[in-house]
Amino acid sequence: MAAAVAACTTVVTVVPATPAAAEPQYFAAQRVGDRPPMGWNSWNKFGCEIDENLIRGAADALVSTGMKDAGYQYVNIDDCWAEQNRTADGKLEPNHERFPHGIKALADYVHGKGLKLGIYTSAGTLTCQKTMPGALDHEEADAQSFADWGVDYLKYDNCNNQGRPAIERYTKMGDAIEKAGRPMVYALCEWGENDPWTWGRDAGAQLWRTTGDISDNWGSLTGILDQQVGLEKYSGPGGWNDPDMLEVGNGGMTDAEYRSHFALWALLNAPLLAGNDLPAMTPATKKILENKEVIALDQDWAGVQGHKVRDDGDTEVWAKPMSDGSAAVVLFNRGSASTAMTTTAKELNLAGHSFRVRDLWTGTETETAGTVRAAVAAHGSATFRVWPEKKPSAAPLTTLALPNPDYVPADRPLTTTLKVTNDGSTPIAQVRASIAAPAGWRLRGPGAFTAPVVAPGKTWQQDVTFDPVAPAGERVTLTARASYLTLYGQRSLTAEGSSPLVTRPSAGTTALSKAAWMSSDNGWGPVERGTSNGESAAGDGHRITIAGVGYDDGIGAHAPSSVRVYVGAACTSVRALVGLDDENSGGSAGFRILGDGKELAATGVMHPGDKAQPLEAPLAGVQVLELAVTDGGDGNTDDHADWADAAITC
Repeated sequence: MAAAVAACTTVVTVVPATPAAAEPQYFAAQRVGDRPPMGWNSWNKFGCEIDENLIRGAADALVSTGMKDAGYQYVNIDDCWAEQNRTADGKLEPNHERFPHGIKALADYVHGKGLKLGIYTSAGTLTCQKTMPGALDHEEADAQSFADWGVDYLKYDNCNNQGRPAIERYTKMGDAIEKAGRPMVYALCEWGENDPWTWGRDAGAQLWRTTGDISDNWGSLTGILDQQVGLEKYSGPGGWNDPDMLEVGNGGMTDAEYRSHFALWALLNAPLLAGNDLPAMTPATKKILENKEVIALDQDWAGVQGHKVRDDGDTEVWAKPMSDGSAAVVLFNRGSASTAMTTTAKELNLAGHSFRVRDLWTGTETETAGTVRAAVAAHGSATFRVWPEKKPSAAPLTTLALPNPDYVPADRPLTTTLKVTNDGSTPIAQVRASIAAPAGWRLRGPGAFTAPVVAPGKTWQQDVTFDPVAPAGERVTLTARASYLTLYGQRSLTAEGSSPLVTRPSAGTTALSKAAWMSSDNGWGPVERGTSNGESAAGDGHRITIAGVGYDDGIGAHAPSSVRVYVGAACTSVRALVGLDDENSGGSAGFRILGDGKELAATGVMHPGDKAQPLEAPLAGVQVLELAVTDGGDGNTDDHADWADAAITC
């Protein structure tokens, strides 16, 4: 779903951020893993389509784009770099065609750029793509090869592990790396199956994956984020929780969603490993990945992982104490409508009566008496750093909020409330606000407003209504502006919100694969219309097959998944045959039908081979129908879930 940036201050006086507190002396000479590693990995964008020229190009781009200057230093080769078989003496051998000059020459090239080289294998007999041998029972030989080649980072996966104990397998490689004698980041990619955060350090690792693989979509991002709650106590200098690599810039999410992704990963002290096409990245992607103030949250020497402070359903507050006595905070809106969000200095464990607030995306500095507020777009976030101060030294933190609804029916008036809130210690004056009518709508009444003064801690607001004239397009976008005077000069704000434009379904029976969807989120790849999930790119699914029975229509999902459809109280029922698709032999999932957020019908946990189960529910009075798939509790790696012959009757 497209999301718009909300309430950005555009006229500001920027004051340099307070320097970080002095680091302990031992950090002057960095040890491996003392801070979360930063770099780039080939997998998320290129998969197996890699060669030495691509890796050299990534190293070049890290330097030329400014990524190196921002702190990125590792250039990591993922799966598919070696020959299928070992040499006669049991050694790994780089692929002759794609890496003809070998890994040592590539490492030398990368090192010549002032960067470091990473490599990949699995704690099994084969790697995950089965294109090359794994390191199981070859740990010492492989670790020595990596050391001889000049490798600085090892990602150690978990595929084809023959069912042998994880701690034993991963500890053996950790011992082999130590024996090889070359400092090397050791990253356990164990998928969180055996709680590696409890034993990863003892296995010699500096980071450990806490979940299955990330995918370039909103459902995957939020599902992984949920699994980080409670793990913060296991993270710190020398050992980090790893929620997997970054998808920023790969095209499956909006820039607002990518900003949320990057800010939350930084707050979690996650390894910041970009996975995009570096030479081709857009200015927006570059601005996200090279934001040094957000990166500073991740790289703070104290290494205290951020955590969820408050969960109000669709809105969440995440915070992190910083080494200089400030606090970082992300106001995260995972819902489908923009909203105003707040936290307080007290909630951030900061004491005092005045606080300096820096927006880490805009660089704007303001002052608050204690409340930190932002208008946050759907699937968006606001990221701040907050310092106690003795007295106000900047314009008051002021927010222009323009809430947009979850959806806009094309046959009804649209009403919103324009709000200007002053959370500072000094007043704002001469407030002038305006709002524009979107195309196809007519403003009811005036569109410009004034207020002489908004006192500290107060809000000015005005209801605004638009009538439909000829609504068109997929979305309705509202835009508002405000200007005001402070003791520190003139300031201005803008706000924008976007909602899907919806109409009631036609009378009769409609296949949900052909209906208009308000939104769709998926754990891996996009939700597919008419086919199975397929796993990755749009359109890669197959004919839906559940327990050997094929279906010509339906919806192919991957847990966790959500498909939302506007039915406008015009439909009587929904039905489908549900189950896990035969294209995967593993996984488990549960199916839920919801109406306006309330569960109407559900299955228990289903497994591959289970016969398709009929699932239906009445829809009388329901405005929004949701088809949801949940993970069955064993991770979502293989959870290909089908809604065969899904249809509504209206």
